[in-house]
Amino acid sequence: MDAQLAQVIDLMRIIMPMVAIIVAVAVGGSLLNNWLKIKNGYPLSNSWGMPLHPKKDGETSERIRLLTTENAQLRAELGSIKDRLETLERIATDQPSRLARDIDALTVDKGGNA
Repeated sequence: MDAQLAQVIDLMRIIMPMVAIIVAVAVGGSLLNNWLKIKNGYPLSNSWGMPLHPKKDGETSERIRLLTTENAQLRAELGSIKDRLETLERIATDQPSRLARDIDALTVDKGGNA
């Protein structure tokens, strides 16, 4: 019996590292697969292969709506700031005579009263 036990132990010493390596490669591959899916925007899948989508509740939908509205307002404000900056750049780089003509053109009456 001791000879058989020694053979089983020797066999286990050979097989167990191989099993550990196979398990480590499988787990590492699964982690890499999920990381690549998340990185590239693909939905994760469950054990049956069906995609897992985050659950949407009323609070999440409301928050998305508010953020979308705020994003639109900030884009509009950024557009007006770009227009102002363009005007300031034009004023700073134009010739003084042209700037004086533009200012004079803005006066309401020729008497100089705005």
